[in-house]
Amino acid sequence: MFTSYQIIIGASLIIILSYIINIISNKTNIPSVLMLILLGIFIKFGLNVTGVANIDLSMFLEIIGTIGLIMIVLEASLDLELRKDRIWLIVKALLVAILGIGGTSILFALVLQSVLNIDLFRALLFAIPLSVLSSAIIIPSVQKLNEEKKEFLIYESTFSDIIGIMFFYFLLGSVDVGTAKEVGLSISLNVFGTIIISFVMSYALIILFESLSSNIKLFLLIAVLVMIYAIGKTFHMSSLLMILIFGLVLNNKNIFFIGPFKKFLKEEQISTILADFKIITGETAFVVRTFFFVIFGLSISLMSLISIRVWVITLLVVVIIYSIRWLILRVFIGKDIHPQVFIAPRGLITILLIFAIPKEYLVPEFEEGILLFTILVTGGIMTWALIKNSKSEKLQLETDTSENTNQETEEISDNTETKLNEDNTNNEQ
Repeated sequence: MFTSYQIIIGASLIIILSYIINIISNKTNIPSVLMLILLGIFIKFGLNVTGVANIDLSMFLEIIGTIGLIMIVLEASLDLELRKDRIWLIVKALLVAILGIGGTSILFALVLQSVLNIDLFRALLFAIPLSVLSSAIIIPSVQKLNEEKKEFLIYESTFSDIIGIMFFYFLLGSVDVGTAKEVGLSISLNVFGTIIISFVMSYALIILFESLSSNIKLFLLIAVLVMIYAIGKTFHMSSLLMILIFGLVLNNKNIFFIGPFKKFLKEEQISTILADFKIITGETAFVVRTFFFVIFGLSISLMSLISIRVWVITLLVVVIIYSIRWLILRVFIGKDIHPQVFIAPRGLITILLIFAIPKEYLVPEFEEGILLFTILVTGGIMTWALIKNSKSEKLQLETDTSENTNQETEEISDNTETKLNEDNTNNEQ
């Protein structure tokens, strides 16, 4: 096997390559996640050529993926501002996320039930993960869009992650619950309880950490958040909702710390913590995301990529994704749905939930290639849409600039002509 120094060198090279990939991604609009997965596949191919046996990295994948998810949602929530003019946008994003997951999950399940010849319950267990948008891919990829479209996609993808996880685990938990009414009541109580606990936790943590005099407290705060997330998951709570609410409260402190709570707010300390925390979460999310997707690429079985059934199922899944998405966005947004309609990649949550399916519900016919191809195809379509949008905006900017230049030239010409006429009139007099 490898020595400790070789592992350190390899990990360092992966981070360096990920940094270079990020630069390429910013210039080309190709999602860095896709390149990281391909890097993992390339490393796996290299290890196979050198005779290194397959390494079981599933446990590391789950741990790194969970931490990465927390950091990505926290990073996104720290950039979101709650304003009155954004309330309808947030509501639309929530409704689109719910209907998107619900509609695609049902259709996916019917397709999987028919093609793989499995019962509806197992079909839904595999369909829900495939219905979840990837905030890990969307958030870093939409930064160049206009503010409204960017915020909508960030909210939608974050809500999609949360709702997808909730639906998945409630479906697993429904095995032991009797009627649909009991399941619905369980979901409602869980969400309501999680929201209350999230706000109490957010206020308590902010007040506590702004009072600490030590300079070493940011990673302590991250450790507390990760621990709270894990405890919440242990009790089957919507832990990701806790992370989202904490980030929103911290970044919108002047909205939440009002009335009797205002006296607890130390503006200067909180502003410093927020600025440093944004840097820490961004850097941590980058590193964790890097290793998660490289390890995922390493864990893929290359033989699953040559199955005809994999190609057929993936094609059906992709058609359903964009058909449902077009319909929902058309209803809630209207005609201006480009490039949003094509920004529907699958990624981190899809992988984590598929790997979280209990062994007794696994379906051997559902090959890993379906998961990989769905991620690659949806990521590729998003790349095409972003590149096309970027070129369109650049062309529009050049057109506007040209029109402004022509208008200025015409105004100068008119002014010159007017001046000459005035001079001729004066000379005649």
